[in-house]
Amino acid sequence: MSRRPSPPRRPKGRGGIPPVRVLACALTASALLATAACSNDGDDDGGSSSASDIAASPLAEESATPARLTEAGARAALITPADIEDDWTQVKDAATWRDSLLVGSVDVADLLTAKTNAADCQRLLDSLYSDDLLGKPSGASALTGFEEGQSRLLYQVAAYQRADLDASLAWLKSLPVKCDQFTATDSKGGRRTVQVIDSPPPEAGDARQGLRVTVKSTTSTLTLDVAAVRVGTDAITVTAGGLDGGETDSAEQAVKQGTQRLKDVQAGRTPTANPGQFD
Repeated sequence: MSRRPSPPRRPKGRGGIPPVRVLACALTASALLATAACSNDGDDDGGSSSASDIAASPLAEESATPARLTEAGARAALITPADIEDDWTQVKDAATWRDSLLVGSVDVADLLTAKTNAADCQRLLDSLYSDDLLGKPSGASALTGFEEGQSRLLYQVAAYQRADLDASLAWLKSLPVKCDQFTATDSKGGRRTVQVIDSPPPEAGDARQGLRVTVKSTTSTLTLDVAAVRVGTDAITVTAGGLDGGETDSAEQAVKQGTQRLKDVQAGRTPTANPGQFD
């Protein structure tokens, strides 16, 4: 019986792979390289994968997260007299400032709005007196102050927990309704009328809220322009005014210049001017 002849063997390419397969692999690799090259040929067709596409990715956003605010960074973010112009003079003792007109107990019976809002109105007076309008910072903080006649401007920079910061800003936003007008009584029985109105600060930062608070006693009137601005998880607060009235223009300048200084610090840049430091 005769044997069927065996089919001729096909020559093998490199590594024992048939030439057809080697050619197919080479063509596939070439196609991939060509595709990658096309995707980098400028932005004419609007469909390329550019550096801006990479920067918009979640990983890139995560890497761009501002560094945690340090004590040195908070001090560098403080405004200077040049930032608020006029004749403001920077002082050494701003941390000890306390205005006695802000000391008093809210008269619940005299509230024009719901009596349950008394706690919010009391918190407002207490926080203005103790300089912690946004609550206690969770990290680094710095404070400075300026005087001009009978007016004062207090400026703070601090790091907070994001949830606490958002809650504090929401609380400030509610006060013109909850505490539009109320009475506070001091330890000697003196009565003061307090009015709170909305006073939006300039567009700055990620979120913001402003108020004008007026405290009237039988002999004097204290007017304060108040603003708070969130920048990431850090914030600035400004309280400006006094017995001569509010300081709206200076407060707005402090917000604009201070927000930019804080952004510079967060980005690792040195602000355009360093705050004056006292020995």
